[in-house]
Amino acid sequence: MALETENTEKKSGGKAPKTKQLLGEFLNYQKIWLLSFVLTATFAIIPVIFFAVLDYNLTRRSLENDAEARASRLASNTWRSLSFFLNERENALNYVVGSNSFEQLGDAQQLAKILNLLHQSFGGFTDIGIIDATGVQSAYAGPHGLTGKNYKDQQWFKDTMAHGTSVSDVFLGFRNVPHISIALRHTAPDNTYFIIRATIEHQLPGILSEVKTSGNGDAFLINAQSVLQTPSHYFGDVLEKTNIALPPATAQTRTMTITSEDGQDLIAAFRDIPDTPFILVVLKSKQVIMSPWHHSQVTLIQYLGISISVILLWIGAVTGYFVRRLKHLDLKRSKYFHMAEYENKMASIGRLAAGVAHEINNPLAIINEKAGLIKDMAHFKPELKQEPRLLETVDIILASVKRCSRITRQLLSFGRQTQTTPVPLALKSVLDEVLVFLVKEAQLKNIFVEIDVPDTLPQVVGNRGKLQQVLLNIVNNAFAAMPRDGKLVISAQKTEEPFVRLDISDSGCGISPENLKHIFEPFFSTKTNQGGTGLGLSITYGLVQELGGRINVESKVNEGTTFIIYLPTTIQKEE
Repeated sequence: MALETENTEKKSGGKAPKTKQLLGEFLNYQKIWLLSFVLTATFAIIPVIFFAVLDYNLTRRSLENDAEARASRLASNTWRSLSFFLNERENALNYVVGSNSFEQLGDAQQLAKILNLLHQSFGGFTDIGIIDATGVQSAYAGPHGLTGKNYKDQQWFKDTMAHGTSVSDVFLGFRNVPHISIALRHTAPDNTYFIIRATIEHQLPGILSEVKTSGNGDAFLINAQSVLQTPSHYFGDVLEKTNIALPPATAQTRTMTITSEDGQDLIAAFRDIPDTPFILVVLKSKQVIMSPWHHSQVTLIQYLGISISVILLWIGAVTGYFVRRLKHLDLKRSKYFHMAEYENKMASIGRLAAGVAHEINNPLAIINEKAGLIKDMAHFKPELKQEPRLLETVDIILASVKRCSRITRQLLSFGRQTQTTPVPLALKSVLDEVLVFLVKEAQLKNIFVEIDVPDTLPQVVGNRGKLQQVLLNIVNNAFAAMPRDGKLVISAQKTEEPFVRLDISDSGCGISPENLKHIFEPFFSTKTNQGGTGLGLSITYGLVQELGGRINVESKVNEGTTFIIYLPTTIQKEE
């Protein structure tokens, strides 16, 4: 069964019919879906990515701030320990001077006893000495035998003489061992200055080694020239020059990010130790500190990817749904536009047919009248009775006039269906009205039409014009689908329900299973290259529903197609 109804479509020569041109081109639904999807996805995903990046940066900054705060607290706590250590030893030296006379301090044996007591009480003292105002060490107690050494050119000696006290940088000195000195200036009985000086070896690294720096942390001392005063895990051994750019000196702990010799980023806390040349540096590896953040970063990216995927799937589904609805509404609009135009065309054809039938009836009446007059004259004139061919011709004329009158009456009946309310209709009568216009086409294609519609069927309820259009569409499709010598069978029967079942079967090419489920959809056609619009059966389906019935189709390829139509009867109307 072909999927089109109008004969004009079959004769269009492959060109789009005018109706389709009036509808215009359909919307590009794929482009609409893509544009809607992209725009919606953009506006939906950008905030998600924005907040993910914001959370990413805030989390990173929070961890960095926390690491800087911990490094700062550690530096603040550690410098107090160092400062207390140095102050404790300064106070011990002051106590030694205050509790011993100048002569006792100048006695080497007494000085050795004092060193032993200091070592037992405080620890951290390597040696002790008394230096006069000229820089000569006049008395010494310790393992290095430095009695008589002159320190007048040493920086710590100059600082002590100038300021009264000094804690030196780490230096090698005469012993060629890294150490620091604590020196205090005092006044001798003869009003000259003398200096009591003690040295400390290996004490400061020991204090810093007890600092708990998590991960690959580090704590060391450095001076204002960026020279290491204690060993560093990242920058080398004592007295090595580093590339650390020190922040401006203040009384508070400062934090900043520096780079180690091997290129690692380190969070550094700097704290100046008062009255000393030392700057405490506490380091924390940024890579170790930020490792939890890197793990959360991977998790964040995974969740972000999942979230974006869910959003895209949801947007794709919702956008697809609305675009399908838009397509459905657009097709429906086009269908009703086509139906309105088709109804208008049918009405115009009906008016034209009625006008033609009316105009033909006038000469037919004259012909009928004149033929009757000739027949009457033949009865009164004997000579005319002798011409049997004349009377035979007159009878043929009268029969032809009668036949023409019957055709014009059918045309008038077909074009006069303007009622809008359902009325009882004789199905066979309506079917005859439709088939009279298709007789010639059936004869041309040698199609045998078999009709089995009993006169005893109950009347159906509906609109005559709509029922005529339904039958015309389906029979027209059957003729188009069948080759020469085809067969069309139209049968009807009463059902147990208040419906009459009408079967219209053809012996045509049939419909494939994949096309069969789409044939009632608007604009679905297998003859688009022949000018088909795909609206014929869609309109037929809508008309059957408007009549209160239903329509089904059965088909096998190369065997034929059967349309099964259920039409409501007067019984349903009465109920």
